[in-house]
Amino acid sequence: MPIKLPSDLPAFRVLREEGVQVMGEAEAMRQDIRPLRIGLLNLMPKKIQTENQFARLIGAGPLQIELTLIRMSEHKARNTAAEHMEAFYRPFSEVRGERFDGLIITGAPIEHLDFADVTYWDEIREVFDWTQTHVHSTFGVCWGGMAMVNHFHGVPKHLLPSKLFGCYRHTNLQPSSAYLRGFSDDCVVPVSRWTEMRQPDIDAASGLTTLLGSGIAGPCLVEDPSHRALYIFNHFEYDDDTLKQEYERDVASGMAVTIPTGYFQNDDPASRPLNRWRSHAHLLYGNWINEIYQSTPYDPEEIGR
Repeated sequence: MPIKLPSDLPAFRVLREEGVQVMGEAEAMRQDIRPLRIGLLNLMPKKIQTENQFARLIGAGPLQIELTLIRMSEHKARNTAAEHMEAFYRPFSEVRGERFDGLIITGAPIEHLDFADVTYWDEIREVFDWTQTHVHSTFGVCWGGMAMVNHFHGVPKHLLPSKLFGCYRHTNLQPSSAYLRGFSDDCVVPVSRWTEMRQPDIDAASGLTTLLGSGIAGPCLVEDPSHRALYIFNHFEYDDDTLKQEYERDVASGMAVTIPTGYFQNDDPASRPLNRWRSHAHLLYGNWINEIYQSTPYDPEEIGR
């Protein structure tokens, strides 16, 4: 089954050209099934790029997905056209009475700020609490995951002396986890952040289990069953050239930046990067969608109860 998107959303054309099954409202109405309602709370500056990345992953399976794009109520996007935001995004204040089978909360380029200094910190804490009554399963990504685990468990984030940047090999620490079904013993994950969560802090919190971790990059994927949540601090969703774009942006701005580790062939920025994480990215998000499908109530009004 395909993912249902507005036919004029840029991701609709991009994914269809890639061979991902997509359908518009009219086609979806002809199917007598209940699609899984997945929300994407998009905090990234490049909204359209992020929409494409996550829609590609959650739309690759056999289930019909209805994707809802969500934004913070008062925060104004500066890097995406206002017309796009108005046409395709709904503020959290508008959807808070609705229920979702799944919710993805993306990263945000605000790592240098203390959580309490983020302009929309009070509202996003409301979002986190709202997930406990209106969302069956939540996936916090990068800053979104760090913020969630801090909110629910008090786990701090720590500033790094330099940007952790590149593709790092991670160990499968829980091979029996349903979320890691089909995973190899290790896998490569793109990393791009100035902060970290530390394993001793996660171990000290009650009920958290690290599923993927690295001796260099630290914990990557953490399960929180009591809050029906997963937290990932890295970026399986990245496109082939996302780290390249970040590197070239930082070089152009005059920042002192190193070549992303393990990314370019022979560490040559002129070479085409090889995507070594795509298959595991699809496995992870496919497993998450499958777990939602297996356990979410058929009646959406029962979600969160």
